[in-house]
Amino acid sequence: LDNAAKWYTELFAMTQDVEPEYYYRYSQSLKAIKDYKKADEMLVKFNQKSGNDLRAKLAVSQKDYLAEIKKNSGRYALENAGINSKYSDYGSAYFGNKVVFASARDTSGLMNRKHSWTGESFTNLYAAEMQEDGKLADAKRFGGTINSKFHESTPVFTKDGKTVYFTRNNFLNGKKGKDSKRSTLLKLYKATLEGDNWKEITELPFNSDQYGVAHPALSSDEKTLYFASDMPGTLGQSDIFKVDIKSDGTYGTPVNLGNKINTEGRETFPMITSENELYFASDGHPGLGGLDIFVSKMESDSSYKEVQNVGEPLNSSHDDFGFLIDTKSR
Repeated sequence: LDNAAKWYTELFAMTQDVEPEYYYRYSQSLKAIKDYKKADEMLVKFNQKSGNDLRAKLAVSQKDYLAEIKKNSGRYALENAGINSKYSDYGSAYFGNKVVFASARDTSGLMNRKHSWTGESFTNLYAAEMQEDGKLADAKRFGGTINSKFHESTPVFTKDGKTVYFTRNNFLNGKKGKDSKRSTLLKLYKATLEGDNWKEITELPFNSDQYGVAHPALSSDEKTLYFASDMPGTLGQSDIFKVDIKSDGTYGTPVNLGNKINTEGRETFPMITSENELYFASDGHPGLGGLDIFVSKMESDSSYKEVQNVGEPLNSSHDDFGFLIDTKSR
């Protein structure tokens, strides 16, 4: 984002005759370097040029967003969890007394395969022990057959610990799928624990080779699965959807959570608490820059209350996502 701010500044010095979306992206990159005054000026111009864009409407209706974010700030102390590497580490879930997460560290001892987009190894799932002081320790590869030679990330486990939903590149039984542009997109998979081994790895029926489906989250009663996707019906670059998990193990039709939650930007990494609070990451709602974490309470009729930014230090001027909270004991 810092580099983007530099090059967007160069572009806009040459010409401002560009697509409206670039005004929004320039605004986001300016927030990354904390130039909020100029970022807000770009948002005003974005609103003038974009017409009916929800992000523009939100920016207009929440001109005091920085003051509102400040009110929500300061409620958390931020510490290093103790098991981070110099590579990407994100997308955590509770599994008994462990935290399972995705990491691009390579501990296999085999030939290190690099992902061309990041220059890092493909992510695999790791598990770390939760200690009494809340810190994590002894991170080791997790899941055996769940990990493949491509990306795995963002697992979520049922309360009995016997079922996991997770994100993986479009790869199953040794076969890699591609979309019409020859990209291997993300899909959701499910696996069942038998003894010490994860078996019956299957992809969920609403996946597609032509769009991404990722980052699962389970409702407290485990009857609803939330996820991020750019499937048909998406308002923006990615939206949050939900789907019913039926008693016979089949699934309903995915439902978009609507424009109270989703915008023309990116909404992703959903997480549901036992109090029906939906936490998610977005760069479409007014925030501090990049992806910020937001929360909205679900009402009894399944509608959502006003979306709120969770504030600093959980959010920063760069990307913040993959939020996980245990509201019962932590």
